[in-house]
Parts: sequence; structure tokens; C-alpha cells
Amino acid sequence: MFRTLKTTAFAITLGLAPALAMGNPMVGGAPMLAERNIVENAVNSANHTTLVAAVQAAELVDALQGPGPMTVFAPVNAAFDALPPGTVETLVQPENREMLQRILTSHVVAGNLTGAEIMRRARASGDGFFHMQTLSGAPLSAQVRGRSLWIYDQSGNAGRVTISDVNQSNGVIHVVDSVLLPR
Repeated sequence: MFRTLKTTAFAITLGLAPALAMGNPMVGGAPMLAERNIVENAVNSANHTTLVAAVQAAELVDALQGPGPMTVFAPVNAAFDALPPGTVETLVQPENREMLQRILTSHVVAGNLTGAEIMRRARASGDGFFHMQTLSGAPLSAQVRGRSLWIYDQSGNAGRVTISDVNQSNGVIHVVDSVLLPR
């Protein structure tokens, strides 16, 4: 799981100046290095330990270390803690690997989508949403509310992007405060 993020003014407001120009934000108290891949950075984030454990249990480490590019909406530990009691413990069992893979790949979109690009596409759309298809095949939709970017899962539940544009060698991570679930 990716570790918890330090809440800084620029991370929350998503002013969305390109992260490359400002340097990557800290996530979970750790520096995120653009030359590292998604997994190499995630293991250093104190706020994403549950996500890292789930990625390992789902046997998705190699996929997330692949060349990409990919955009990952990475839920923090508190997002997993908000699930019904026992959910995470059940999902990481070997017999539930396929379901866990589906859930985790429902947080990944092909391509390198910056926060600014996602917001631009949402604002430019006719319905106010930028619609994406995840690697699992489940849809996600992005909406701008004020200065915040929200990501909706297939059931209409929303998670707020708390840190955007964490650049990786194989894509970009946007930290979200909710687990995005497929139907």
C-alpha cells in the first residue's frame, strides 16, 4: 500500500502546476523519485502499506513495475480501513486473489494522465465528467468540484484526489482517499 501523505497546501489544492517543474510531492512522509517505478516508490510511503500488501497478495507487483505508462489512483491506508470490518483480511487470502486483482486494477488506467489533463478533460466534456476505462474493464469518471478532483467508481462512490502528479518512471500516481470498487 502506498503510505500516508503529508498534507501540504499545494497537494490539497491541486493547483496542478506540473509536478516535474516543482519536483515530486512527498507521499506518506517519503520522497517520491521520478526515476523509480510505481512499486519502488509505493513501498516507501507510510500511507500506502495496505495497498502495497494487497498488490503483493494479488501478485501484481510485476505488472506495476512494467514499462507503462499507467495512471494509478492509489488509496491510502485510511481508505482501506473505512471498508467493512474484515474486508481487507478476506481479500488478501489466496482463494480471493482474482477478486483482489479486479479491485486493484480498477484503480489503474492506461497512459500518463496528469491531474491538469484529467481536470481539463472533465471541464471540456458535455456532462462535466472525464470517463476512463481501467485495466480491469471497470469505468471510472473524474469530476472537478471547486479546486478538487474527484474520482467516481462504477457504483457512483467518489474519492477525492489528495495528492496529484506523483511522477514515476512508468507513469503517474494520484493519491485518493477512497477505495474505488468495481461492481
